[in-house]
Amino acid sequence: MILQLAFVLTAIIIGARLGGIGLGVMGGVGLAILTFGFGLQPTAPPIDVMLMIAAVISAAACMQAAGGLDYMVKLAERLLRKNPSHVTLLSPLVTYLFTFVAGTGHVAYSVLPVIAEVATETKIRPERPLGIAVIASQQAITASPISAATVALLGLLTGYDITLFDILKITIPATLIGVLVGAFFSMKVGKELVDDPEYQKRLKEGLFNGTRVEIKDVRNKRQAMLSVIIFLLATALIVFFGSFEGLRPSFVINGEETALGMSAIIEIVMLSAAAIILLATGTDGIKATQGSVFPAGMQAVIAIFGIAWMGDTFLQGNMAQLTSSIEGIVRQMPWLFGIALFVMSI
Repeated sequence: MILQLAFVLTAIIIGARLGGIGLGVMGGVGLAILTFGFGLQPTAPPIDVMLMIAAVISAAACMQAAGGLDYMVKLAERLLRKNPSHVTLLSPLVTYLFTFVAGTGHVAYSVLPVIAEVATETKIRPERPLGIAVIASQQAITASPISAATVALLGLLTGYDITLFDILKITIPATLIGVLVGAFFSMKVGKELVDDPEYQKRLKEGLFNGTRVEIKDVRNKRQAMLSVIIFLLATALIVFFGSFEGLRPSFVINGEETALGMSAIIEIVMLSAAAIILLATGTDGIKATQGSVFPAGMQAVIAIFGIAWMGDTFLQGNMAQLTSSIEGIVRQMPWLFGIALFVMSI
């Protein structure tokens, strides 16, 4: 088992270094070693999780193609420029909201140059708002009801009587509080620009030419707003069905009434939202695949495909031994188990 775990971890580390779809395809290599080298039977690939992510990404990509994300960036720019002295507190909230709504941290990239410029003009050290803004955008992935992380967790918890609302009522307050605490601490990071010799040196050398970052206006604000509204309504509908199981469609299967699963609901609602955005805004469907959201989302699908399949195969193949070992560790040294989880997460 230790040797198998070594191959699994090696595949993850190499895949992470390759970047892009490297994590997913290296999961395939690890799975091949477990199957052909150690004789473990492959489990079923996480099809539902992959399809949920694909559906959500399709809707987000259509919103981006319709100008919805550009419209949100423009609103964020106005907010930051109107409140420059509070840029360190507002920036992480803005990037958090972007990721929370869209389900991916890639949507926050566009606003980073504005954050840096507003901070510099206000003589606030740019690394303060920039650092916490990037962290906030990643924290929101854990809290977003339609992010790949939340969708995957919901799929893994199927059958444990845990609803989407149960997940969100923990992740949203926890991440928001963490972001706000981080923002307050960021206000004291580094020297003030007026006291920073390196900044003053560069200022004298004329390296700051005063060029402003200008985000172009959205061509069709009506279409952009409409795409954002449709996407938000779809997200709210998913949270609604995820919180109240009794309101989901139900079917009689083998003589027992069964509610429609959340995986199917997410897929149906998000694919429908993507179609409605395209139809209502007159957006070209091909354009949706050419933005930054769609390729990033497909990378997540491939990563889940390879890594989750490999990990599940390893766990199922060694379940009896792992269960007894982990149970003993948790009972005798729960603090060590916590440290192990922390290290593995890193």
